[in-house]
Amino acid sequence: MSHGDVKHDYHLVNPSPWPAVGAIGAFLAATGFVVSQKGLVADETNFLLGQGQWALFWIGALVLIVTCIGWWGDVIKESKAGDHTPVVDIGLRYGMILFIASEVMFFVAWFWMFFELAIFHGHRADWIVPLWDESTTAAWANWPPPHVETFDPFHLPLMNTLILLLSGTTVTWAHHALQTGDRKGARNGLILTVLLGMMFTYIQFGVEYPEAGFAFGNEGDVSTANVYGASFFMATGFHGAHVIIGTIFLAVCLMRLLAGQFTPTKHFGLEAAAWYWHFVDVVWLFLFTFVYVMPYLTMQSN
Repeated sequence: MSHGDVKHDYHLVNPSPWPAVGAIGAFLAATGFVVSQKGLVADETNFLLGQGQWALFWIGALVLIVTCIGWWGDVIKESKAGDHTPVVDIGLRYGMILFIASEVMFFVAWFWMFFELAIFHGHRADWIVPLWDESTTAAWANWPPPHVETFDPFHLPLMNTLILLLSGTTVTWAHHALQTGDRKGARNGLILTVLLGMMFTYIQFGVEYPEAGFAFGNEGDVSTANVYGASFFMATGFHGAHVIIGTIFLAVCLMRLLAGQFTPTKHFGLEAAAWYWHFVDVVWLFLFTFVYVMPYLTMQSN
């Protein structure tokens, strides 16, 4: 143990600056994003607070990156020092399970919204008329709303589905290879998983999203914006963000593996990353079914 002659199996964390530094970085990044969209001063040429200026956001992002490197480095040092006893290891596993459970509930909220809008849009149209004009009412009275041309789910979305399912098999391969002492297999499996995660992100944000006009009714006019587009982008966009986070998670595990920090009996970091990645896979299957396929079939049947 690294904290002297202790009489218990628990780990009392040393004072750390990273929670406070990370909070500052998150605040700067969030504020910087708002500034880039709206600005906090009338002068758009203001380097930090003018509309369209991203400097504050990137400063916050840099602080967050430094926080991740420093904080993760401290955790690795604690593990090497023997602080992660079997009792602490169980606590880490419970913590990761609870974290994934909280993420499940996060996506439950988006699915709940999507299902509620899809199932009860006809009933809502009966009482929404006194509150909004007819163009807004039409967006609630139909699902998908008028002017929306949904993606054919059996092209790009199906391709991304196959990519994620394949990545689930490669990360499982990497995990089992490490358990059996096959470090080369673990390395190759992780490399493939990271590449597949990057491929998914490129197809979604670089190819699919530029062609998705749902938020504007496929007419390019904000006046035709509809709730279907908002729910589509919120649900799939947050999933895409989770894919990026999971890819970074796995890339860090790959670097740790190459540095010899994982052994067949001690590699919880990789296990946690694999759990998270499988969660991302399962969420996508629900998104593919209920956000891509069902609205498309509904429109085909009308």
